[in-house]
Amino acid sequence: MARARGQGWLKGYAIGYLVFLYAPVFLLPIFAFNDSAIIAFPLSGFTTANFQQLWATDAMHGALVNSLQVAVAAAVISTLLGICAARASARYEFPGRRAIIGFIMLPLVLPEIIVAVALLVVLVQLGFALSLWTVVLGHVLVCTPFSIAILSSAFQNMDRSLEEASQDLGEGRMMTFLRVTLPLVTPGIVASLLIGFTISLDEFIIAFFLTGTEPTLPVYIWSQLRFTAKLPGVMALGCLLLVLSLALLCAAEYFRRRSARQTGSSGGYL
Repeated sequence: MARARGQGWLKGYAIGYLVFLYAPVFLLPIFAFNDSAIIAFPLSGFTTANFQQLWATDAMHGALVNSLQVAVAAAVISTLLGICAARASARYEFPGRRAIIGFIMLPLVLPEIIVAVALLVVLVQLGFALSLWTVVLGHVLVCTPFSIAILSSAFQNMDRSLEEASQDLGEGRMMTFLRVTLPLVTPGIVASLLIGFTISLDEFIIAFFLTGTEPTLPVYIWSQLRFTAKLPGVMALGCLLLVLSLALLCAAEYFRRRSARQTGSSGGYL
């Protein structure tokens, strides 16, 4: 009885926590279709005008293009770095391996505002002008640990006998990697790209500190929050970003599970 009561309390706590955490997410689509500039209940009516006005906002289009460019660049670079780091940690033993990997994973636990301020100070001292490329550098720093977490599982749990068989048949290490290893971990690579793209597309704090005269989409959204008349459009844009992010995360999870099945891992990250 005590055990069942404890499980009931734990289940109730989990449900309450999830409701508290995701209630604002469920409210976002509701207010996106609300026919009022006031974000409050009761609702005034149903409208799609908030979404239609997004097509006529040139500043938003420019911010969207900037975010897409930054997200693609950050996802590709962080995935390439993640492949190298995950491969090295899974196949080779070298002094300080765990310490190095732990240091690379450090941005996962550091507050983003500290990382952003530190990057801003370093880049300014080095003489770099703030631009989309400085935002890419910041996003690569944040996305690389996620890429390593995803790819490490794929490399560590892959059957090494396949690589050994390829080398026994006369293939060199490079061709073995390209023809045997890479196809096996490709779903993990796709998952890494999708996760990196999603994180970079939605990231605000680092972009806010490192962007120059070309704002990304989250920075543009923040700038519009000061104007009450712009709030319905912001809610509509936020709804679209929410749907896109969920779709990308679902696709990333699908490819991560597919990679886990191909390499025979349990599907965990680290």
